[in-house]
Amino acid sequence: QVQLVESGGGLVQAGGSLRLSCAASGRWFSTYRMGWFRQAPGKEREFVGAISWTGNSTDYADSVKGRFTVSRDNRENMIYLQMNSLKVEDTAVYYCGGDVRGRLANYWGRGTQVIVSS
Repeated sequence: QVQLVESGGGLVQAGGSLRLSCAASGRWFSTYRMGWFRQAPGKEREFVGAISWTGNSTDYADSVKGRFTVSRDNRENMIYLQMNSLKVEDTAVYYCGGDVRGRLANYWGRGTQVIVSS
């Protein structure tokens, strides 16, 4: 069974930084492309970034490129989202996604809330 648990969300001022973590269960983890998604109030869930199973290849939405970084530790079954230069419009619930194909995921965590204040 695939389980993903996010942590690290919170309240931060615009211009600040946060690092989100996602703990994954199961030996499948190291073979899956993983990613992050977010959903703002009243909007659809959108792709943020993804990382290949080796960690050598990443993909980012234009809105976060240069500010956010996805990384992973296959020994610890963890992926991370480092968010810098946060903007008010980054406010959303952030979800960890497993088995990401293109910009869609087959598995989801429950999400962690990020609020960026002005």
